[in-house]
Amino acid sequence: MSVTVDANILLYATDTSSERHDRAGQLLRELIAGPRLLYVFWPVIMAFLRISTHPSVFARPLAPAQARDNVSSLLDQPLVRTTGEAPGFWQEFERVAATHVVRGNLVTDAHVAALMRQHQVPLIWTADRDFRAFAGITSHDPSGECGGLAFGA
Repeated sequence: MSVTVDANILLYATDTSSERHDRAGQLLRELIAGPRLLYVFWPVIMAFLRISTHPSVFARPLAPAQARDNVSSLLDQPLVRTTGEAPGFWQEFERVAATHVVRGNLVTDAHVAALMRQHQVPLIWTADRDFRAFAGITSHDPSGECGGLAFGA
């Protein structure tokens, strides 16, 4: 069974000032080590780049080149995969959106959930409780479940 992570896990793993840093970093190291494939979907990567470099979000945001280097380090790992929308994605998104009012921040979550369903990735590690509402998706919050370093280590 493949797994994925949400942008908040990548952000916590990178942000050494976060109280969730150690747990997220440990989780990411464990996921990178396998044995399962770790999918990192493009909307998650773009969210990480957008948020980690934003001066209104972090007192010390990452420089854009450092954020891209972090992503490159993650994507260079042998059991990490990326993938995007395949034919039929819109129909899968419509199925996800049919059972919820998908607007605002939930649009990106529904996008990721539809990608997960389309690529048969049933489990996401996230601190975002919204994923619990999507049928066929299992979400786990690493808070209290694991124990760090930034990805690529």
